[in-house]
Amino acid sequence: MLSEFKEFIARGNVIDLAVGVIIGGAFATITGSLTEDMIMPLVGWIFGGVDFSSKFILLGSLPDGIAATDYAALKKAGVAMIGYGAFITAVINFLILAFVIFLLVRTVNRAVRKGADAPAGPSEVDLLTEIRDELRKK
Repeated sequence: MLSEFKEFIARGNVIDLAVGVIIGGAFATITGSLTEDMIMPLVGWIFGGVDFSSKFILLGSLPDGIAATDYAALKKAGVAMIGYGAFITAVINFLILAFVIFLLVRTVNRAVRKGADAPAGPSEVDLLTEIRDELRKK
């Protein structure tokens, strides 16, 4: 069983997958920062200075000592609320990631199609037959 596991880990696909997951996590961090630090403030500015990240609808009762406008403190206290601002931010983040992945897949598909359109050279059998015929001539 240990040797099977070593063989599984040694395959290139597993290493490629691990690298992809690590790079994907880093890219998700960059995309999250792009959304939260650049796009959402711009959207908020367009809508009159609204900070979408702290927009919510309070469903439960307000605990003592926490302001009704402090989204982070209310969330930490476990107050029932609908955080539609955070949801909007997450949707925009997802759309950015999905668009970038779409562009990557489209580029790879085009490159693969170009490679498939290239004329194929002679097969191994054709080459071996040609070599055999040349050797017979000598």
